[in-house]
Amino acid sequence: MSARSKITPRQLLARARDVMAGAGSGQDRLNRMVSLIAGGMGAEVCSVYIRRAGDVLELFATEGLKQAAVHQTRLRVGEGLVGVIAARTRPLALSDAQHHPAFVFRPETGEEIYHSLMGVPVLRGGRVLGVLVVQNRTRRRYVATEVEILQTIAMVLAEMIAGGELVGGEELVPTDGIAVAPLQIAAARFHRGMGMGLAVLARPHVQVSRLVAEDIEEEHARLRQAVAEMHGALDALLKDETLSNGGEHRGILESYRMIAEDAGWLGRIGEAIDGGLTAEAAVMKVQNDIRARLSQVSDRYLRERVHDLDDLAQRLIKHLVGDDDLNPPVPLPEDVVLIARNLGPAELLEFDRSRLRAVVLEEGSPMAHVAIIARALDIPMVGQAKGVLARVEEGDPLIVDGDHGSVLVRPSESVRQSYRDSIVERDRRKASYAAVRDLPAQTRDGVRIEVHINAGLRIDMPQIAETGADGVGLYRTEIPFMVRHDFPDVDTQAALYGEILEQADGKPVIFRTIDVGGDKVLPYWDSSAGDNPAMGWRAIRICLDRPSILRHQLRAMILATAGRDLRMMFPMIAEIAEYDAARRMLDMELDRMRKQGKPMPKSVQVGAMLEVPALVFQLPGMLKRVDFLSVGSNDLVQFLFASDRGNSRLADRYDPISPAVLRVLGEIVTQCDAAGVPVSLCGEMAGNPLDAMALIGLGFRRLSMAPSSVGRVKAMVRSLTLAPLTAYMERISDATDHSVRDKLRTFAQDHGVMI
Repeated sequence: MSARSKITPRQLLARARDVMAGAGSGQDRLNRMVSLIAGGMGAEVCSVYIRRAGDVLELFATEGLKQAAVHQTRLRVGEGLVGVIAARTRPLALSDAQHHPAFVFRPETGEEIYHSLMGVPVLRGGRVLGVLVVQNRTRRRYVATEVEILQTIAMVLAEMIAGGELVGGEELVPTDGIAVAPLQIAAARFHRGMGMGLAVLARPHVQVSRLVAEDIEEEHARLRQAVAEMHGALDALLKDETLSNGGEHRGILESYRMIAEDAGWLGRIGEAIDGGLTAEAAVMKVQNDIRARLSQVSDRYLRERVHDLDDLAQRLIKHLVGDDDLNPPVPLPEDVVLIARNLGPAELLEFDRSRLRAVVLEEGSPMAHVAIIARALDIPMVGQAKGVLARVEEGDPLIVDGDHGSVLVRPSESVRQSYRDSIVERDRRKASYAAVRDLPAQTRDGVRIEVHINAGLRIDMPQIAETGADGVGLYRTEIPFMVRHDFPDVDTQAALYGEILEQADGKPVIFRTIDVGGDKVLPYWDSSAGDNPAMGWRAIRICLDRPSILRHQLRAMILATAGRDLRMMFPMIAEIAEYDAARRMLDMELDRMRKQGKPMPKSVQVGAMLEVPALVFQLPGMLKRVDFLSVGSNDLVQFLFASDRGNSRLADRYDPISPAVLRVLGEIVTQCDAAGVPVSLCGEMAGNPLDAMALIGLGFRRLSMAPSSVGRVKAMVRSLTLAPLTAYMERISDATDHSVRDKLRTFAQDHGVMI
């Protein structure tokens, strides 16, 4: 510190804190603060400017300038040296301030006699609340340690300003980005769309402090009462008028009970209580066990089921500890962007949907139930936004871009206006999607494209009707195997498959046989995931080595489809011999049921999933055996490029719309068409309108995708004339580009295709 300083830096900071915590109004304490800083820094002037609505910096207190200028002198952010400090969010130290090109003279302040200036922004959470400035008559050269001292004091000032005694909290929300440190946080896309609003932070989970039970029977009674209360709260939530017609929401909430009962959840909690734990500690212990079992599974859809049970556990604990305030804080802003580490679907439903514009999760998965709810309510959602809770403050203006997976924190007005325009255009497009829900996905030149959904739980099934899909192109049967402590018997499986078919209401459902193993280890199965689980002991490989698993499942499917069509396929077939062995087991079960006089399926169609590149070279023989073929694009592309799709370093390295992938897919379609075998594609490619356009150009006529993508793909198909696309795909078939995405995007724009 300069020799002009009267006290040490530590003393100055301590006295500044004392002033802030002292008696008097906010203005009185601010006046004392500038006097203290001026004396402590050896400066003739110390001034504090506070940012007000409209991004105006107002002189709030000064020691050394004319007092008449207080609350009268104002600068726009970016205007003058003070405005430059606010705009750049960086300190400024000048020995000859008056000759700086940004210097602006305000005669009412009397600052013309002061030559040197040092100023720092007053920051809180990356947001500029004001500017702290010291000035000297002489041409003083401020050193780095003096800048650091002033920055530290500015942090103390920031707490005073943020307290709302000087300026109302609503004025601290910026109206233009030049007054803030703008921030962009990358995130994963959970549901498309754009939302703008003010940040509302979800409250943390309830912490359990009482662990050891004093009376075991009393803890059991507390658990029974809490479970009844929790179910009652969920039932009350379902009576909400906005949910009364929403089968998707009702199904998800009711599935909490189904999952809990199937998993033996309450029984395990009771056993933990018997071991001496309180009811809330028992809930926590059981949930920790379940989380440890499921959280390491690489399959996102399965892994994120743990968040549903997390939500159940936390809700149950809240009832146990007497936390009746299960609703979010009120009042809410008119436009809310909800920020949370993770979120259960019931928690999301408890928010006022009329105000909820978007959701940002620091963790989470696009396959979690909360994401399904967000899609059903059409709320933009992103997740895996690393560090968002530490970098966003309550009330920060945010833009959530669900299309590109980003969160813009404190965006400028120009950026906000651009997004407003995009939201208007998106709303126009969404109206067009709704208009085609009940219309067929048919090109302008009359080619019919079947659009199916991928599903994995009973709660997914209402999406067939809600999206106007043609059926279920992929029903993943793993869930009942993953949440139980023992293998589900034939009757249990048959009841589930029968209910799925009932909900499909006559539309086709293709069941994929169980795909576990590798890293998806069943809890009642001692097995190692291996070093490379995606290519390890999984799916059909397990079923052939442990045939009772597959035979029980096939038996259940036959029972469930009595009098109806049975459509099923085997996953991860790498060679014809694997398919033949699996098909023999199906034939054995059909023969067994027939001999027992059991009702039989009306028809049986059996297919294989093409996910392993080796099968491409065996297609002539395979196509003589199957009734249909389904391309699993996610795994196929991963194996083609030897690129782990779960590795963030490789996530965007290879494009599915690359010449190599398109040639492989084109060859598959050509051989299937020649053999007269229907071929479909399920995977992320099918749900992206541009990718789907390329697939249709290659000859695919059946696509299966996430329910949220159906409307967009239908609209694309109905805007497409197929003949020019087919000719264009042939012209670019020999391309050597890393990707032909840009070429196809240009084609779509030139031909009016909605992508």
